[in-house]
Amino acid sequence: MKIIDAHLHFCPEYPHFDALARQAGHENTGEHLREQYKALNIACGIVMGNRSMKAEDHIYPEFLRYCIGIDRTCLQDLAVEDACGLLEENLKRRECVGIKLYPGYNKYYITDSAYEPVYELAEKYQKPVAVHMGQTAGSRAYLKYSHPLTMDEAAVRHPGVQFVMCHFGNPWLMDAAAVVEKNENVAADLSGLLEGKVNVPNLLEKQRGYLETLRTWISYCDCYEKFMFGTDWPLANYSDYIEFTKWLIPEEHWERVFCKNAETIYKLNF
Repeated sequence: MKIIDAHLHFCPEYPHFDALARQAGHENTGEHLREQYKALNIACGIVMGNRSMKAEDHIYPEFLRYCIGIDRTCLQDLAVEDACGLLEENLKRRECVGIKLYPGYNKYYITDSAYEPVYELAEKYQKPVAVHMGQTAGSRAYLKYSHPLTMDEAAVRHPGVQFVMCHFGNPWLMDAAAVVEKNENVAADLSGLLEGKVNVPNLLEKQRGYLETLRTWISYCDCYEKFMFGTDWPLANYSDYIEFTKWLIPEEHWERVFCKNAETIYKLNF
């Protein structure tokens, strides 16, 4: 079965990411990632960009694509015209398959008027807007900005934009499910649910209540064409995440969730 990782980070030689990779049983290098992809039949990964908006800062191995990261701070630091020019330069590239927003880490709602030019460009180039939703890493972020209900208004106001709710809004699973089920233009990735190297059977036993709830709310949506496999690599181990996702998703939907949905939503061709 071919697999696409719809959500990872790729920052070789960054000490923080080096440490995360080791904790997950990996090495934070392009060579190691290539080996893992070949061994596990992963055809492509989508990098959630958190570098600058300059296209030259987003050069990745041929088996990766990326979403260009942008936040309201960028729009403040640059003239709107310059920021949108940089954004459009990325969106014109085949390698750039979408936009990534980081509410919570950036203290603005995704309905802020400053994002209107971003949504206009997303609709113009027909590329999704992936949004960090749910729990944040570290205590300095503000959760009210990353609550999944905030995506409902953005999706209603911009019906021509495909939104991707990263991390399925975890831990607000009921609210996340309501937004995904209600809005035709909202999908979700299942990244960021594991951390480090884990024993999956032990995890399923220890966290059974929470994980059964997660599986219940995914099932509640009754739209497996909206869910995508993702890992948040190097945060988690690839083999563990595949095993975990196979438990989470009914087997008849594996091909969709592991591959076809990402191909459709991010318009990939592999």
